[in-house]
Amino acid sequence: MKEKKHTDRALSVLKGVKQPPSVNPNLRKVKRKELSVDDYILGITQNNRSILGRAITLIESNLPEHALLSRKIIEGCLPFTGRSLRVGITGIPGVGKSTFIETFGSCITEVGHRLAVLAIDPSSKRSKGSILGDKTRMETLSIRPDTFIRPSPSAGTLGGVAKKTRETILLCEAAGYDVIFVETVGVGQSEVAVHSMVDFFLLLLLTGAGDGLQGIKRGIIEMADLLVITKADGSNVGRAKKAASEFNAALQMFPLPASGWKPEVLTCSAQNNQGMDEIWDKISEYVDLVKSNGFFEKNRKEQSLYWMNEAISEALSLNFFNNGQVSKKLKKLKRDVLTNKISSFVAAGKILDFYFKKCK
Repeated sequence: MKEKKHTDRALSVLKGVKQPPSVNPNLRKVKRKELSVDDYILGITQNNRSILGRAITLIESNLPEHALLSRKIIEGCLPFTGRSLRVGITGIPGVGKSTFIETFGSCITEVGHRLAVLAIDPSSKRSKGSILGDKTRMETLSIRPDTFIRPSPSAGTLGGVAKKTRETILLCEAAGYDVIFVETVGVGQSEVAVHSMVDFFLLLLLTGAGDGLQGIKRGIIEMADLLVITKADGSNVGRAKKAASEFNAALQMFPLPASGWKPEVLTCSAQNNQGMDEIWDKISEYVDLVKSNGFFEKNRKEQSLYWMNEAISEALSLNFFNNGQVSKKLKKLKRDVLTNKISSFVAAGKILDFYFKKCK
C-alpha cells in the first residue's frame, strides 16, 4: 500500500516568478540578408562599415564556397583601389604599438585623413580565433567615424601576418580610407611579409631593451624607413635621446636603400602626444621623394607580382592537401617516415610524383 504524501508542511518552497531567458529565443531565427556581389561592391564603395566587415570575413574564410565570391568582390573593387598610403608598423612586444597607433592615428584623422587599422591579432591556440586585444585597447580611435579598425587572427600564418591582409587592404582602399596601418604581432618573419605589402615601414623601439631582446634588429632595421624610440617621457627622455643617437650612428654604416631615402631615428611619447607631427612630416617627405623618383610605383608593381606568386603557392597547397587520393597516400608515407622505412625527402618526392601524374 502506497504511503500518502503529506502536502501540508510548515516549510515549503514557492515557485516564484518565472525569469525571462537571458538570450533572445528568436535571435537564431533572424537571418541576415544574403548579399550579391554587386551589393557588396556598392556597400564597400559607399563606405558601409557593416558590409565592409562582412566582405573581409568572406576573404578570411577558408570555406571553398566563399573563395569565388570574395574573388569577384575584390575584382569589382579594384578600380577604386591604390589611392592610399600603406604604412607597416612593428616593434617588439611591450614597445607600445597600440598606444602609439591610437595617438598617431588620432593626429592623422584630425587633419582630414580617413584611417584603416589592420591589426594582426595573435590567435587563440584553442579556438584559432582572434583575441581582439588591439581593438579593446584603442578605445578612443575605435569610435571615431573616420576610422576603421579590423583585428584579424594570425591563425598560425607566417610570423603572425594574417593570410588575407593584402586583400583586406584593397577593400579598405575601395571604401575610401586613404591611410592604412598594418600592425604586426611582434618582431620576426612577419615583417618580411608586411614589408612586401606597404609603402612605408615604421619600426618602434624601446630604450634599455638591450641587444638580448632586439638581437634581430639588424635585419629589421635594414627594412625600416623610419625608426622611432617610444616612451620618451619623464625620466626616460634622456635615455631615449641617447638611444636615438646610437641608432643614428649605426644607420650610417648601412647602404642607401633602393628608394633613395636615408632612414632616420626620432623619439616620441604617445602618452603625452609628443613627436607625432614630426613622424607624419617624415612620412610625407618620404612619399614625396619616392613618388618623384619613380620608386613608389615600381615598388607597388613588384609587390603585386610577389603576392600573385604567393596566391599561386597557396592555391596549389590547398589543392594538394585537400585531394582525397593524395591524403590517403600521404598517410601511408607518413607511417613509413616515422618508422624509418623511408627518408623525408624520398617520401616528399614520391607524393609529389603521384600528385603531378594524377593531375595530368
